[in-house]
Amino acid sequence: MNDNTSKLPAYAVCGPERAAIYAQRTENGDYDLRPWELPWRDRAIYLRERGYILRPRYQPGWTPSWRNTNRDPDFCEDSIKSRWYHVLDATRSADRSRVSIKVVNSATQEAEIGLFLSRPEVRQDPRNHAVPVLEVLPDPLDLSQRLVVMPFLCPFNDPEFVAIGEVVDFVSQTLEGLSFLHSQRIAHRDCAAGNIMMDARPLYPHGHHPVRRTYTPDGVWDAHPLARIDHPVKYYFIDFGISSRFREGETPLVLGTKGRDKDPPELSDVIPYDPFMLDLYILGNVYKKEFVDRYYGLEFLQPLISSMLQEEPGLRPTADAAHLQFMRIRSGLNPSLLRWRLRSRKESAPERVMYDTVAAAKEGIYHLKRLVA
Repeated sequence: MNDNTSKLPAYAVCGPERAAIYAQRTENGDYDLRPWELPWRDRAIYLRERGYILRPRYQPGWTPSWRNTNRDPDFCEDSIKSRWYHVLDATRSADRSRVSIKVVNSATQEAEIGLFLSRPEVRQDPRNHAVPVLEVLPDPLDLSQRLVVMPFLCPFNDPEFVAIGEVVDFVSQTLEGLSFLHSQRIAHRDCAAGNIMMDARPLYPHGHHPVRRTYTPDGVWDAHPLARIDHPVKYYFIDFGISSRFREGETPLVLGTKGRDKDPPELSDVIPYDPFMLDLYILGNVYKKEFVDRYYGLEFLQPLISSMLQEEPGLRPTADAAHLQFMRIRSGLNPSLLRWRLRSRKESAPERVMYDTVAAAKEGIYHLKRLVA
């Protein structure tokens, strides 16, 4: 048995008994590719020929790296299963950057809208917060599908927000991004929390695993993210599967009740509604549920949220007006407030005292470093 494990932490190495158990589990197929992973293995060579390399687990003929070793497979990168059948990470061979490859139905506008928002003349616009489409490939396994290649992104709230200024930046960027989308006459129609992501690279200078994000790329060590208040990230809207693009002069009315957020009162399969006003409601609901309902100290967002969550769509502000309203709110905030920590509404009094003390100490160190520098 190969025991070349001197550089591994103790928890990643097995004793003989555990190693024998894992060997039996491996032979029993516990770590085999799952049914939703098999199509990606079948696409691996095709994707490699087009410049995208899948992780070892998805290469044809893959053999578990821990076989005949005393390594714990749970800390071997190639034991980590994909969570989704329709999206997988890959490495672009041209520059070694990480990308996501998504399977989309050719009958939807998702790829076309993504390409439209990735045109050279708009791709570099800082107001553009639509996830860039790098390439669209035919799916070799199903001609009714396409493979959309995009930069790899993470959920916007993982790791969690820790400072008020981080929320302020999130609101500013997402309103800016929605305003830009609407200027292109595109209504997202599903800009809920699950469809907002971020480029988290500034938080992980040494990288992280694409599935097990709290670990390093090799799946062995803990990954320790930096604070976004000091290392800003960019937020993106993803998933334009039910989005609508309107031509100049076309009346912006739609039907449909699909989408993650079922709260908007106008959703209907019978009565047409304005999808641009729908976007304002959905995004306002993100601010309410993800931030104001969870943390203290964000009451300054309430006037904006109230205007975006008007029951009558016609009374809601446009994206431009909402962005302007927020910028006025932001200009009135005390700069020192932005670095103060977010206080969870679930914290007990003792927890609050402890966390406030730690936050104050960190802030003192931050200002001391600035003085020394």
